[in-house]
Amino acid sequence: MDVVELILCIIAAVVLSSFLSRFIPKVSTPLVQIALGAAATQLPFFPDVNLNPELFMVLFIAPLLYLEAHEIDKSALLKTLKLSISLAIGLAIVTMVAVGFALNAIWPVIPLAAALALGAALGPTDAVAVSSLGKEASLTLRQRGVLKGESLFNDASGIVGFQFAIAAAVTGEFAVGQAAAEFIVSFIGGALFGTVVGLAANWLFETVRSLGWETTTTRILMELFLPFLLYLGAEEFHVSGILSVVAAGLLVRFDRTGVGPNVSRTNIVASSVWGVLSFTLNGAVFILLGMLLPGAMHASWVDPWVSNNMLFGVIALVTGVAVVLRFIWVAGMLRIARDANTGKRRPMTADRWRSAAVMTFGGAKGTITLSLMFTIPYYIDAGTPFPMRDELIFIASGVIVCTLLLANFLLPLLAPYRAKDDDGELEEITIEVLRRTVEELTGRITPENRRAVLMVIDSYTKRISRLKHRIGALDPAGYGQLQIRALNWEKEFVRDRLADAKSHPDADKAVQELNVEACERMLDQIMNSLRHATAGPEAGGLAWQISGRMRGWRHRTMNLIKRTINRIRRTTPLVSEDQIFAHMRTLQVEAIEHVIAMLEEEMTYDRYNTEFCSALILDYRRAEGSLKARPNVQGSAAAAGKAEEVKKESYGIELGVVQDMLEAGDISRAQARALRRNIYVMQVDADSGI
Repeated sequence: MDVVELILCIIAAVVLSSFLSRFIPKVSTPLVQIALGAAATQLPFFPDVNLNPELFMVLFIAPLLYLEAHEIDKSALLKTLKLSISLAIGLAIVTMVAVGFALNAIWPVIPLAAALALGAALGPTDAVAVSSLGKEASLTLRQRGVLKGESLFNDASGIVGFQFAIAAAVTGEFAVGQAAAEFIVSFIGGALFGTVVGLAANWLFETVRSLGWETTTTRILMELFLPFLLYLGAEEFHVSGILSVVAAGLLVRFDRTGVGPNVSRTNIVASSVWGVLSFTLNGAVFILLGMLLPGAMHASWVDPWVSNNMLFGVIALVTGVAVVLRFIWVAGMLRIARDANTGKRRPMTADRWRSAAVMTFGGAKGTITLSLMFTIPYYIDAGTPFPMRDELIFIASGVIVCTLLLANFLLPLLAPYRAKDDDGELEEITIEVLRRTVEELTGRITPENRRAVLMVIDSYTKRISRLKHRIGALDPAGYGQLQIRALNWEKEFVRDRLADAKSHPDADKAVQELNVEACERMLDQIMNSLRHATAGPEAGGLAWQISGRMRGWRHRTMNLIKRTINRIRRTTPLVSEDQIFAHMRTLQVEAIEHVIAMLEEEMTYDRYNTEFCSALILDYRRAEGSLKARPNVQGSAAAAGKAEEVKKESYGIELGVVQDMLEAGDISRAQARALRRNIYVMQVDADSGI
């Protein structure tokens, strides 16, 4: 029962962290999760946490590293491979030696072998922490590639070095040659094992798919099973399970093979499952780290024979040694690296020094470091307790917290998030959002919804084309204001037609009902677009927003009542849905012509940019041509209804894409807010296209 309670507490903390991070954006999510984990241990009902390091590596680190390797930009990794390998192996070994000797020198009670073990454990950077960087800092593609590449490869060097130092501390004998041989075998063997299994997995999955045996369930289960199989299989062969997972993740490509809606849907579902699992595991890793830190530090903190000031001083020293050494190493590598185009070494400019600092503080330590420290045995071969075990864990925990804090607060200063609120760049990001939306819509096409989805995709394609033409606009915000003004002109035109239809009753009841119904429906659409286009804290008018929604709800309710009465009184209504749809199309064409006339008149004044007026006229003429080109065939209303449903779904997809880009650090929070508003502003064009 304790295990179930622990799992529920971790999941609850992960969910809570996702909400808290939105309110404290300047603090990275991993730090929030560590704080929640530490706070959770103080709850009276919280079960005791005992970490099995090997189980931790299998359940958390293996799938996370597999996903990280699978999704990493392979071209960026190849470009920075030398620097990543240098950091993963060379710097890890140098850090092990430097930290070990420095710690032994300042605190001789800690044996050199134990100090070297701490240095080795501090070699690996945390892949999960690295992937969380850049939310408030702006890392270049090269910097991200270096940090992610290092985090993928440095675990093997850190683990082997740690095991070598612990063996020396336990037995009292240094075996440098044996350790070097074990490192080579573990490193190369793990990479080869992962390569072989990855190629075999590609063949197996592609064969299953080509034979038509693949289902969404089997595909996802096989993919989830793969990283665990890789890690456990590699450990059985006494090679690096971490490197085998990374190598296979870099090679596996079965989710990019095959065509057709079924394959696309399977890929979409698999991506969604991995997205949820990744977020949950990422959060659980840091929640567990926070849960373990108080216990890890408590034993040393309450020990009367150990000075707490000494502990903090040692943490500061070890952190300083690791950070300074990393900065020197990165700067040296940047200095000796040759330019890809000229083949010459480049001088260290201010920007390059800043880049070295960014990659220095971007190498935060994390859960692998702490999990290695927990594997320190309690006794050595002589039967005496392992010297300073609790203190070593305390120091490692302090260094982890310090490096995470440095990354959180210094990276935004060194590489402040580029305020991509530049309007031209926002337009480019919008185009990317639309493209991703089209890709997902394409994967959802079925024989039943094909026509409706293609109608929506066509509107998105036109929006992308128009955005490309407008990419050079000086002030797209002004263009958006003109769009809203044009919507108000449409609203006034339709409202006048509605008032005229109601004030001049037609002898033919069916004609009057047709006019009124078409005007009210179109007015509802325009009002809905206006509400979305002006949504936001700066727009104000909350009462108007609510009243507009109430009016739309009241109109739909009255329509439902009227149709119910019609069904009771007669077998068929006065007008059919196809007639209403056709009349709405005619009314929309007339409204467009009215707006075009207003825009042409507006061009004679100086209230709006002439280029904006001409661009919007072009948009309306395209929409008018699209409406006139479509015949009034039977079933148009049904197709339009389906298209409306797909369109609403597409807006949800767009919002999801924006959220994904925000969480990935591709856009800022200000951009996300602007994009969410623009989704509704651009709805006008989509409505016209349909």
